[in-house]
Amino acid sequence: MTSSQPLPSATAARTATEGPAAPADRRRWYALAIVMTAAFMDLVDVTIVNIAIPSIKQDTGASFSAIQWITAGYALAFAAGLITGGRLGDIYGRKRLFLIGIGGFTVSSALCGFAADPEMLVASRILQGAMAALMVPQVLSIVHATFPAHERGKVFGLFGAVVGLGAVSGPLLGALLTGWNLFGLEWRPIFLINLPVGIAGLILGSKFISESKAPKALRLDLVGVGLVTLGLLMLIFPLTRGHELGWPLWGHLSMAGSLLVLLVLVAYERHKTAKDGSPLIELSLFRVRSFAAGVAVQLTFGIVLGIFFLVWTLYMQMGLGWSELRAGTTGVPFSIAVSAAAGLSVQKLVPRFGRKVLQVGALLMIAGLLLYIWESERYGMDITPWQMALPLVVMGVGMGLIVAPLTDAVLSEVPKEHSGSASGLFNTMQQMGTALGLGLVSVVFFGVVDDGAARGVMGPAFVEAFQQSLWWVAGVLAVIFLLMFALPARPKAHAEDPAEDPADAAPGPEGDAVTEPVLTH
Repeated sequence: MTSSQPLPSATAARTATEGPAAPADRRRWYALAIVMTAAFMDLVDVTIVNIAIPSIKQDTGASFSAIQWITAGYALAFAAGLITGGRLGDIYGRKRLFLIGIGGFTVSSALCGFAADPEMLVASRILQGAMAALMVPQVLSIVHATFPAHERGKVFGLFGAVVGLGAVSGPLLGALLTGWNLFGLEWRPIFLINLPVGIAGLILGSKFISESKAPKALRLDLVGVGLVTLGLLMLIFPLTRGHELGWPLWGHLSMAGSLLVLLVLVAYERHKTAKDGSPLIELSLFRVRSFAAGVAVQLTFGIVLGIFFLVWTLYMQMGLGWSELRAGTTGVPFSIAVSAAAGLSVQKLVPRFGRKVLQVGALLMIAGLLLYIWESERYGMDITPWQMALPLVVMGVGMGLIVAPLTDAVLSEVPKEHSGSASGLFNTMQQMGTALGLGLVSVVFFGVVDDGAARGVMGPAFVEAFQQSLWWVAGVLAVIFLLMFALPARPKAHAEDPAEDPADAAPGPEGDAVTEPVLTH
C-alpha cells in the first residue's frame, strides 16, 4: 500500500477554508505514517508503565500512592484535556496542534526519564497526559480531513491495527527495556525511547502533514473547557484515590456532583450553540445515530481495557512472580491476533456483515475470558505462558474485530467541520471508561489481594483476584454486546453510497469526484 489512485481535485472554496487537506500525491500516506506513529507512541506509553512498576518502586522508593498516581495521573490529564484538544485543532489548525502536542509529549517524556524522585515523575506524567490530549485528537481529525471517504475504510483498518498493536506491545517493550537495564538506567528507557520518535515525528510532520481547520470561524469556549474539566476530575479523582483513602464521603459526593456539573455543561453548550455557534462540544453530533451509539460502546469498552490490562500485568508479575520479560512476551500472541483481526475486519468483513462483526468480537472476547478463568483455576500458580496463549489469541481476535470497525462506525457520518470535536469526544469516552475501569480495579482486585495479604497467602490471593476481575470484564462485554444493537447495521460509507468504491468515483462536471455527504458543506 505504497501508492493509491490520485485524489480528485477539491473545490476551491473548501481548499480556501481548510487548506490543502487532500493533496493528490503520496504525501497523504507519509502523513498517515507520521500520525499513526504518534498514536502508537501514545498507546504504548499508556501500558508500558505497568510492566515497570516493580522496578520504579524499588529504584525510587515510591509509595503505593505515588505508584498509583504515576499510572493514573496520565489518564486524568489525558481525559480532562481531550475534548479541548480536539476543538483547539478545529480552531487553530490540526497540524499546528499536532506538532505542539508531539513536541510537548517528547519534552515531558524526557522529564519522566530523568525524574529525580517520585514527585517529579508524577508531575511529568501529568504533563505528558496533557500534551497527549493536544496530540491524539488531531490524529483522527487529520485522517478524516486528508483522505476521501472511499479510502477511509482502509485507513481506519490500519488505524485499528495500530491501536491493537500499541495497546498490547507496551508491556513487551517495557519488559525488554526494563530487563536489559540499558546503561544502568533501570526503568528510565521506557520514557526516553520516545525522544527519537518524537523528534522525527516533529520534523517529518512539519514537512508532510497538510494543515486543515474548521471552515467557519470558531472561538474557544472557555466556560465549556472549565465545566468539562471540572466534571471529569470530580468523577475520576475519587475513583483513583477511593480505595487508598477508604472511600470517604467526600468522594461519593464528588462523583454524584460530577453528574450535576455535566448536566450544567449540556445546558450551557446548548446556550452557546444558539448564541454564537462555537460550543466546545457539538451536541448535534449526538443526533448522528452512529456517533451516539459508538461513543456509548467506546465508553464501556474503555472500562474493559482499564480493568484487564492492569490486573493482567499485576497477576503475572506480582502474583505468579514472573520476570518483566516473561510477562511481556506472554502478550505476543495477543498482539499478533489483535493486529491481524483489526486489519481484516474493516477491509473484508464489515462491508459484508456490518455490525455483526463487532458483536462477534465481543462474544469472542467473552469466550477467551471464560477460557482464561478456567485455566487459571485449573493450573493455579503453575500456569505457563503456553497455556495462556489460546485464551489470549481468542481475546485478541475479538478485540481486533471491535477496535477498527468501531472507529469507522463512529466517525463515518460525522460532518468534517466537526471532526476535531468528534475525535476528542471519541477518545475522551475511552479514557473516561479506562479511568472508571481503573477505579473498579480497586474494588474487584485490590480488595481480594488485601484479604489475601492479611492471611499471608499473597500469590493465591492474586490468582483469586485476577479470576474475579475477569468475571467483571466478561459482564461489561455482555453489556457492550447489547449496546452494539444500537449501531447502524452497516457504516454509511459501506452500505449506502456506491460512489465510495474507488472504481465508481467518477469526476463530476467541474472535475470533482462524487463524494459522500460528509465531505461536502
